[in-house]
Amino acid sequence: MATAAATAARPWDPTVSLRLDHRALVLLERCRGGARPFKAILAHMLRLRLAFETFPMSRLLYFATVAFPQHTREGLLLFEHFTPRPNLYIYNLALAALSPSQSRSVALYKSILTSPATPDERTFLALLRSVECPSVGKQVHAHVLVNGLHSRVYLRNSLIKMYLDAGDVGTAEVMFRCAPVLDTVSCNIMLSGYAKGGFSVKALQLFRGMASRGIGVDQYAAVALLSCCGRLKNTLLGRSVHGAVLRRMGIADRGLILSNALLDMYAKCGEMNTAIRVFAEAWDKDDISWNTIISGFADAGMLDLARKFFFDAPCRDLISWNVLLAGYARRREFAAVVELFNAMIASCIRPDMVTALTLISAAISKGELNPGKSVHGWVVKEHGTQDAFLASALVDMYCKCGNVNLAYAVFEKALDKDVTLWTAMISGLAFHGLGTKALDLFWNMQKEGVAPNGVTLVAVLSACSHAGLLDEGCKIFDTMKQSFNIEPGIEHFGCMVDLLARSGRLSDAVGLARTMPMKPSRSIWGSILSASSACQNTEVAEIASEELLRLEPTEEGGYVLLSNLYAAGGHWNYSDQVRETMDRRGVRKAAGASGLAINDATY
Repeated sequence: MATAAATAARPWDPTVSLRLDHRALVLLERCRGGARPFKAILAHMLRLRLAFETFPMSRLLYFATVAFPQHTREGLLLFEHFTPRPNLYIYNLALAALSPSQSRSVALYKSILTSPATPDERTFLALLRSVECPSVGKQVHAHVLVNGLHSRVYLRNSLIKMYLDAGDVGTAEVMFRCAPVLDTVSCNIMLSGYAKGGFSVKALQLFRGMASRGIGVDQYAAVALLSCCGRLKNTLLGRSVHGAVLRRMGIADRGLILSNALLDMYAKCGEMNTAIRVFAEAWDKDDISWNTIISGFADAGMLDLARKFFFDAPCRDLISWNVLLAGYARRREFAAVVELFNAMIASCIRPDMVTALTLISAAISKGELNPGKSVHGWVVKEHGTQDAFLASALVDMYCKCGNVNLAYAVFEKALDKDVTLWTAMISGLAFHGLGTKALDLFWNMQKEGVAPNGVTLVAVLSACSHAGLLDEGCKIFDTMKQSFNIEPGIEHFGCMVDLLARSGRLSDAVGLARTMPMKPSRSIWGSILSASSACQNTEVAEIASEELLRLEPTEEGGYVLLSNLYAAGGHWNYSDQVRETMDRRGVRKAAGASGLAINDATY
């Protein structure tokens, strides 16, 4: 006992400081991470003053921050209060533990620069994990260059990933191209970054280049590629990626994530037969697998099959119900939406915001006020009246169901009015021809400190067009860039052309259509043709009709308007010629239709 006590009380010998034969260190290495044993060992080491020595402290910090990170808080306290002379290894451990906080990591790195320690690759890797803003990331990159570590492959790949995560694709591309050797890891990082950033075409081009160089694609990059193919709805490219995956790994080695990515890609491309085959071949299926196949059939309009897989699923979660509800809402089957929603409530599944938006969408497609009011009542009961996004959907619903007063009441009750809600109300007023009220609301919106976006300006220009507010519309359009820092797009030009045409300034409308920086759309020439027909201006109508038929020669609208204009002016020969051209090209005028709603049924 005396010998053991003497050993325990003996001070730490620096000449054997790298040996783990001290009893306290042996206990620490054998500890399985429990809080009480760790604290007991820590107290023992503090009593023996071992914690003030560099090597024992490094073992304590490694245990607390790496081996068992649930003790990170204690480890950082030890570093701050019991480590007077930390070496680079200890600094790197503390820096890795502080990676969730950019400010604390940067402060610690600055203290490293003032110490005798010289940062190494691990220092910068830990620092990069804490980066939250691009400016800090660029400063870290500069320090990597200053310390001569830019040629380290792992560090370079981490910098590329940092730039991609920050959205700076240009800098990531420069680093990628300047690499002396393109390894598999850097190519896959770049590929995944392109896919996550929405650069689907670049991702697929890089994939082709990798295939030509014989560089393999890992499972995560394959998932990113398949996501690109699904986003582009390019089945051919998706099959190419699928083939590359099959050549490199068997069905059993693919993993659940890759199988679900394949399933999602084929479903988004509308290849449901192939999607079923992938679904059947999968060794393992989770909720995502079942929801993907249900969503695929619902999006393809195959609601019977979507319903079959829905009820065959071993577990139906909230996403499953929302996917099927959205499928019926898109098909405008309001009765089926209500029936499924009631079944959802009976199954004790609590609806969320997505469910509410789906119900509102279904009510809009119904086009009747009473179903809309019922949905509104449930939304208020479940989610209240304060949410701006739901309020925007309700405002849009009431406007499209023909009651702008109820829409305005919903708008007024919303507490936090964001730009989406203001835009929805302005659009609704414009839709009902209340241009002056829409314009007043537009000015009030800016007084409230809400800046309009591009969609808001489309709505207010449309309101000016419908109300004949030419001067106000021209003023807003001319000052878009100066006042709101928004470049006019084709929608804004379309509204201005329509405004000029409706105001009788047909020559100005044609001039604007021909000088706008982008190619005029069908709707732009259609608005000029419609206005010239109303003004009985045959010359402008012929110009608009020629441009319109060049864009869409199979659409009947342009032919009919021009023919009717000739007939109204007594030019029957020209009117007959237009009708003959329609017959020769196989263009048929669609028959008109109307509906009558009686007792919640439309006839």
